[in-house]
Amino acid sequence: MDECAQRILENLTEVEVAAEDILADKQQIVDMDLRRNRNREALNALRNHSSNDNVKVCFGNMFIKFPQERARSMILKDQENLDKEINDLRKRLKAKVNRLNELQGKPELTGYNLAPLSSDEMKAINSLIKR
Repeated sequence: MDECAQRILENLTEVEVAAEDILADKQQIVDMDLRRNRNREALNALRNHSSNDNVKVCFGNMFIKFPQERARSMILKDQENLDKEINDLRKRLKAKVNRLNELQGKPELTGYNLAPLSSDEMKAINSLIKR
């Protein structure tokens, strides 16, 4: 194989690896979001549970009895961890998409790095508007 064909093959391989990495991250976000939704359902079931007895919690393929408050706190902690991991994945995904566009010779996405205003910024804007 000549040098030009070798460079093309290396470039295509690099693009393919970057694209696979992006797809893997997207699938991981979907899986974590499904787990987060199951946690929400569990919290709702605990909220509607009438007594304050032990509840059965599923871990893998077995059920374990826990006090209701302890089960709720474990689920809430898991929710916080999932939210943090999903946000981290989304932040890294932006950089990976920009890298893929760079490899493909496409321009960087505009408006992709926007962030919502913080509560302090919103208060400042609202105070300016009311004047």
